[in-house]
Amino acid sequence: MLKIGYVRLRDPRSAEDTAKLKSDGCHVVRAEEPAGPAGDESSVLTSIIDFIAEGDQLVVTRLSHLGTSGRELLDVLDRLEARGASLLVAESDLCSQGEGGRALRAALGAVAELEPPWTSRRRKGAPAEDIRALQAAGVGPVEIARRLGVSRMTVWRKLKEATA
Repeated sequence: MLKIGYVRLRDPRSAEDTAKLKSDGCHVVRAEEPAGPAGDESSVLTSIIDFIAEGDQLVVTRLSHLGTSGRELLDVLDRLEARGASLLVAESDLCSQGEGGRALRAALGAVAELEPPWTSRRRKGAPAEDIRALQAAGVGPVEIARRLGVSRMTVWRKLKEATA
């Protein structure tokens, strides 16, 4: 069984978390860099889950490192279980296997039921090059915002950054 640690570097305790994961026997510790304004907040986590093997274990120090809502946490659990892997939350000694795993899933399910539907949605910013390309094609800022599904302020901000 391979133990894979996961740390978010934007967390002020990331150095302590990394040391804890290594002391807990993680063979590999992968760190998530803070994303830019339009970046993916969990690309390292996604790659871990995509390549984790059956019998392996994902280890985090806190459950909040895996998502911001009960739905996101359940999604991570589902994806891990689909690959035959498990989750261990080091600080609270929670594991997704056995009775504790069933209790964890039930608690997260209850939390997810109470959350408003928009909680887990993250707005993705439009890439600046898409905005500039549309502007170069003669499309106005309001129409650019509508086409890309972002606010007009985002369009104006990216255009201002491009000229600075």
